[in-house]
Amino acid sequence: MSSYVESALIDGERVLYLGRVSTWALFWPYLLLGVLLLPVVIGLFLLISAWIQKKTTELAVTNKRVIVKKGLIQRETVELNIHKIESVRVEQGVLARMFNYGTVVVAGGGNPVAPVERISDPMAFRRAFLEAQEAALPAALRTAAASG
Repeated sequence: MSSYVESALIDGERVLYLGRVSTWALFWPYLLLGVLLLPVVIGLFLLISAWIQKKTTELAVTNKRVIVKKGLIQRETVELNIHKIESVRVEQGVLARMFNYGTVVVAGGGNPVAPVERISDPMAFRRAFLEAQEAALPAALRTAAASG
């Protein structure tokens, strides 16, 4: 691609010197652009990071166990037998209660703890776990627990 000057030359004319605008003269516009773009870049990074966390975190209650999986590249999984779980703790601050999210901490025998942060509707998870744990109890234990 030729420059305007080169395309405007007439026969026999040649360029002796071609000047350019100094990068240093554009320092302030470049700096301003960088300052204005930095929050956008950081915001995009945070948005993508949050989306990845949302898509790669799974929490499930089955009729036999609780399964927690977190991470995309570095994966962390915890699977606890429903009979071995001693407690399910739900932590919610004021804002979390208003928007119905919180941290669920599942603790089992041998002291493995599986915290899952920012889960949607943590009380529904707790309720599903308690129902599954009760349904998994043998009938004789349910009868003894109900009578005693």
